[in-house]
Amino acid sequence: MSATELRQPERLTSRETLATARRIVVKIGSSSLTDERGRLDHLRIQQIADTAAALAGRGTELVIVSSGAIAAALGPLGMSARPAAVELQQAAASVGQALLASAWSGAFAAHHLITGQVLLTESDVIRPQTYRNVRSALESLLDLGAVPVVNENDTTATHEIRFGDNDRLAALVAQLLGADALILLTDVDALYTAPPREPGAERIGQVDDVARLAGVNIGPVGSKVGTGGMVTKLSAAQLAATTGTAALMTSAEQFSAAIEGQDVGTFFPAHHGRRRSRLVWLRFATRGAGSLHLDEGAADAVRSRRRSLLAVGISRVEGIFPAGVPVDVVAPDGAVIARGIASFSSDELRVMAGLGTDEAREQLGERFRRPAIHRDQLVML
Repeated sequence: MSATELRQPERLTSRETLATARRIVVKIGSSSLTDERGRLDHLRIQQIADTAAALAGRGTELVIVSSGAIAAALGPLGMSARPAAVELQQAAASVGQALLASAWSGAFAAHHLITGQVLLTESDVIRPQTYRNVRSALESLLDLGAVPVVNENDTTATHEIRFGDNDRLAALVAQLLGADALILLTDVDALYTAPPREPGAERIGQVDDVARLAGVNIGPVGSKVGTGGMVTKLSAAQLAATTGTAALMTSAEQFSAAIEGQDVGTFFPAHHGRRRSRLVWLRFATRGAGSLHLDEGAADAVRSRRRSLLAVGISRVEGIFPAGVPVDVVAPDGAVIARGIASFSSDELRVMAGLGTDEAREQLGERFRRPAIHRDQLVML
């Protein structure tokens, strides 16, 4: 399809329908791609590529979101575990990313398929312009018959290394592309009612509403070579399902069975009723670059009457950001009640805060009559 079109997912609601998915995002965690020594497991990469190539052979478009850059470098660099220092993580990522890209390229080349490396940071999907650029690039790669291999750009990122994870990145890519399914491959075969090794732990075959899992002991945070864990995978599955993309969480060994619709892993059916749009992106695919704290009157107007946010109701501006990026809207009690595209930079908003429309025009100029966030660029959370 054209890179300018906005694809809507098929909204698959049963695991059997996974076999009909025409566009799939597959995320593979570090622990599934490396051996016990921290080196890349080329056999596992080839196995995943074999299954993915079979899907491509029947017309399914595929995007691989691959962890493992830092993990791949541990062995070659003589490191026993993921380093804690950010600068060492960056160095390891630089070495490991080349190894990882080469491994995927070789594995798919065996099936006469070309891969394209796409390195992203969170800011690439926060800014509207770069968001559109990323989508266009990925759509173009798919149109050309290539398999995009996506990873976080850990070499230059700092915030993302500390707080990011490829589970969330995969869900954002699935939302960005309108994928029919998101497959999360990890080192456990499914979600369980307790850690799988505990007696009595039972596999949860399907999750219709992640909120109903409250109180379920979903296990540890992650492996020694990765950053994610079951919590991040649940969050990613929820984001995908809410925006119309079915999700399935299982082990790398069960990848082939999963995409054939067999009863493996944990399935999250796609929700109905919410189409992909700018506001869906604003709500689910971004984090605020800063925050605007409101007085009670402004919070009530935004929350109850869906009004544009005027500068007069802003009591405080947090963060440093340019105009045109998403910012969080915060009520006096500290709750984030909305997110919107800021019409002005943080510096301009600090000067405008508390000023009425006429005051802003008289003191600052005609263009400052505009709302801080227009209601058409505002979504409730």
